[in-house]
Amino acid sequence: MLKNKKDHKEHHPKSENTDNHHSPTDAENTDVTNEFHHESEVAKDEKSNPESEDKLKAEVANWNDKYIRLYAEFDNFKRRTLKERLELIQTANKDVVISLLPVLDDFDRAIKSIETASDITSVKEGVALIQHKLKGILSQKGLKEMESKGKTFDADLHEGITNVPTEEENLKGKVIDELEKGYFLNDKVIRFAKVVIGI
Repeated sequence: MLKNKKDHKEHHPKSENTDNHHSPTDAENTDVTNEFHHESEVAKDEKSNPESEDKLKAEVANWNDKYIRLYAEFDNFKRRTLKERLELIQTANKDVVISLLPVLDDFDRAIKSIETASDITSVKEGVALIQHKLKGILSQKGLKEMESKGKTFDADLHEGITNVPTEEENLKGKVIDELEKGYFLNDKVIRFAKVVIGI
């Protein structure tokens, strides 16, 4: 009896769960790992592919060439703009000087005539004509005289030199005298009028 029981125990089949069965989780992990290794190998192959490297190098060289060309064009544009600006300033000065040359010629003739002139009235008339001609030329260039006398003092237009007491109420705070005329150039103040203010 004991022998039969022993034999029965020896021939009892072992559980399938302990010997030959793998859990589904382990299988899935193995598949993911294999797939990851496969993708890594593919990426490695692509990186080590000479054709891919040559293509990337060509693209880098192309963008570098475009950058160099763009920088050179911008540098040329900057230099050209600066040169044109300087030429514009020089041309503007040249234009004004040329327009004033006839006035300079008139002054030369007036000085010569003064040396032999016996009539002071004609000399005065000649100088007045030259002044009128000069003002006309400057007016064409945008110069305009500032009317200050009798106007209310304005710090944006006038430079107060001194104050003078006045008994007239309507002259207080007004310009009662002009020591140096102010000027506009194209409606912009280029010289403040030096004035005396009534208080």
